[in-house]
Amino acid sequence: MKDVIESLGVPHTEIDLILVNSNFVDFDYIINNGDDISVYPMFESIDISDVQHLRSKPLRQPKFICDVHLGRLARYLRMLGFDVFYTNNLSDEKIVEISLNDKRTILTRDVGILKRSEVTHGYFLRSYDVNIQTKEVIKRFDLQKQIREFSRCLECNSELTKIDKEKIINDIPSKVAELQEEFSKCPACRKLYWKGSHYRRMLTLIQPLKNFEF
Repeated sequence: MKDVIESLGVPHTEIDLILVNSNFVDFDYIINNGDDISVYPMFESIDISDVQHLRSKPLRQPKFICDVHLGRLARYLRMLGFDVFYTNNLSDEKIVEISLNDKRTILTRDVGILKRSEVTHGYFLRSYDVNIQTKEVIKRFDLQKQIREFSRCLECNSELTKIDKEKIINDIPSKVAELQEEFSKCPACRKLYWKGSHYRRMLTLIQPLKNFEF
């Protein structure tokens, strides 16, 4: 069954339920002539616990790992507050290893990595455009209500903490100190964040995502 489905271009990671002649089957099922086959996608936002689905339970606190070509998407998702692992030098084998160990969903434009038998959670992005890719992920994993913008470091993915201006007054430009009162700091890479012009530009990207009707 798995080979036939993937020969049609659908990674097994996007399949969560298979019915043959109205009965539940798994990927090892041997197809017979005349079988009536129905294949259903991952149910991340629908509870199908009463039936036999093919993966472990949906990841309701989703974490992701982006392949090496999706650096911009990783930053966009971090900007929205989502936990995204990314470095630009990971092999496919390492991506799969991290995905399994950390229970992270693989995001990729390479359908081949999602056809690996050991992969359990993954999504093939249809678009090359990072804005559309971001919408794809939010829609596919029902994340709109989980957006927590500017809560995570764009550089290293750590959660940000609030910090008093007095503690960092010597580390910020004097003009910023005059205009800003609220600051956040990454506890890992020590990067500082405040609501400057970059913040307003990013808001123009975020608000449509929070209000978009999928």
